[in-house]
This record gives sequence, structure tokens and C-alpha cells, in this order.
Amino acid sequence: MSYIYFNEDHESIREMAREFADKSVGPVAMEIDSTDEFPEDLVNIMVEMGFLGLKIPEEYGGVGLDMRSYVSVMEEVARRSAAATIYITSANSLSSAPILLFGTEEQKKKYLPGIADNSAIVAFGLTEPGAGSDAGALTAKAVKDGSDYIINGRKCFITLATKAKYTVIFAKTNPEKGVKGITAFIVDMDLPGVSCGKCEEKMGQKGLPVSDIILEDARVPAECILGEVDKGFINAMKTLDLGRVGVSCMSLGIAQRAMELAIEHIKNRVQFGKPLAKQQALRFMVADMEARLNAARLLTYDAAYRMDQNEDTTKAASMAKYYATETAKDIVDKCLQLFGGYGYSKEYEIEKLYRDVRVTTIYEGSTQIQQMVIAGQMLG
Repeated sequence: MSYIYFNEDHESIREMAREFADKSVGPVAMEIDSTDEFPEDLVNIMVEMGFLGLKIPEEYGGVGLDMRSYVSVMEEVARRSAAATIYITSANSLSSAPILLFGTEEQKKKYLPGIADNSAIVAFGLTEPGAGSDAGALTAKAVKDGSDYIINGRKCFITLATKAKYTVIFAKTNPEKGVKGITAFIVDMDLPGVSCGKCEEKMGQKGLPVSDIILEDARVPAECILGEVDKGFINAMKTLDLGRVGVSCMSLGIAQRAMELAIEHIKNRVQFGKPLAKQQALRFMVADMEARLNAARLLTYDAAYRMDQNEDTTKAASMAKYYATETAKDIVDKCLQLFGGYGYSKEYEIEKLYRDVRVTTIYEGSTQIQQMVIAGQMLG
């Protein structure tokens, strides 16, 4: 099936990622969830394997591979740990994409190598307490003061904020223009007036910090503007197209793992004198899940392929994100059902997968936002 979109190089990368995930990540995945700490040595291994610089060009310290390579790695690593894929997708989409798409040559040389080797994490600061799905409603403001800008505002649910060296902050430079008055800035997290709130206690995807970023009269030099003044909203939306495909891949990996665990369980669990796998109702459940998972996979692969062909992928990315995340959520729910009472126990991995998959329909644009984007592309 995947040969429609992938060549031998992509499959080799997939095999490498699967081996890493099964040998290095899988054995500690439950511990990561219980301790809410991600092992630094695993991050270092991912750096050495080039996973954090997959889509960053070689001249900026990355590997310079295509979107399909990224998809292959994301899907396989997600089978064993959603948290591990956050480090990968953050580096290859939300961190690097805004700079690659809109940064100057000087900015690319300054920031991208640190993203690839994890020495200078760049977070993505768009969401605010009152501006989630309605990103254009953000209230952070940047006021020009001489050659600098003074930024005030609060960002929330910012992944890796407490570990970040820099954050791409979106603020209104011309509030009266709405979304056409938003500018992106690369803000040094060590600047006076920049701080982080407490880390969120999340339902799932444990192992990485998520917190607020507070900006109080933070003075940011004009050379830290990313792209053009008042054009930051375009920057954010283009970046989110990439991020949505990343979340789609994560969802596929989580759902695939849930299927593997559920199939193994119903083959061995005997009820009414025979394995559950012999019960027709459950066999039909598995058949339905398998068909839907592969449909979601093809939508995701198609979006990645189109990105590699430099096509406009706004609709394709939203369709992949919409269908893959909703399908994965439903599949993991049904797989937990197949475990019966055991699925509700924290001793079983399926319970962790159930918590991990839930947020995928929310971040990088909720399901309802994806429907709006798809309809907008079709109907105007």
C-alpha cells in the first residue's frame, strides 16, 4: 500500500525508526508515563540519528530529508511513545518551519543548527487563554519603541516552553487590522520580562513540559522579527499545515500500537470456551478498525507526498488531521473495550494509549477547525 507514495529509501528510514522505537523507547514508555520525565539519553540518541533535523537542510545542521521520511519516523516512533514524537515534530515543524519559510539567511544560520542538535530549543507561542481555535483573537501586543518592540502578553499550552532557548511569539503590531496586524518575533527566553508559568498536569502524553509564557514589557530587537511586519498570521497558518500532518502521523502510530495489543489479547483471552478472536462480533470490529486505519494512513501519506511536490496542501493537511485523529481516537477506544476491565487498569499499556490519543483531536487545530478549513477550501 505504501509503495504508492514511498520508495526504498523511505522504507529503510522506517525500519531504522521502528528498530529504535522497539529497542530503546518501548521498554521505558510506561516509566516515562508514570514519572512524567523523558530520559535525556533518549533525546540524545534521537539527535544522533538525525531525527530532530530530518527536514532541516544540511547547510543548517540538519539531514535535509523530505516530508515522507519525516512521516515514516513519526509513525514508527509514535507506536511506542507519543512523547518521543513531540520532540521530533516540534523540531521539524513548529520550531524550524517558521524560520525556514520566512526567516532571513542570518536567522536560519543562527537558530536552525541549535534546533537540529537540541542545544537551543525553539518553542512556538501562538495560543493564548482567550485565543485557541480563534488564533486571530490573540491579545499579545508588540509596540515599537525606537529600534525595538515592547511585547506584553500571555501564551498558554506552549510545548517545551521551560526547556526552550527561544520562542516564536505572535503578537499584534497593528491591533486594528485584526489577523492582518499580527507579527512573529523570535524571542530569547532569557530576556528580562520573559518567564514561564507552572507546568500543566496533563491527562496524557506525559514526559514533556507544557506551560504558559508570560511577557511583561519584554524588549525585543527589531532584527528578531520573523518575516514581515503584520504578516505573522500567514506564517502561523503555513506552519500549522506541517504540524497537522505530524499529528496525523502520531495518531496513526498510537492506533497501530493499540491494534497490535488488542489483537494479541483477543487471540489469547478465552471466554465461553473459545478465544475472543473467534467471536464474530469482535472479528468484525477488528476488520472495521483495520480498514479505517489504512484509510487514515493513505490520507496522511497523500498530504506528505503533496508537500514533497510543493503543492498547496492546506486542504490535504486538514483532511489528514481531521480523519486520522478522529479515527485513531475511536480505534483506541474500541481496542480498550476489547480488553474489558483490564483495559481500565494502569498496568496495561492500552490505558496509556487511550489517554495519549485524546489530545490529538484538539491541538494543531481542533477537529471542528479542520472541518472549517476543508469547507472553506471547497466553498470559499
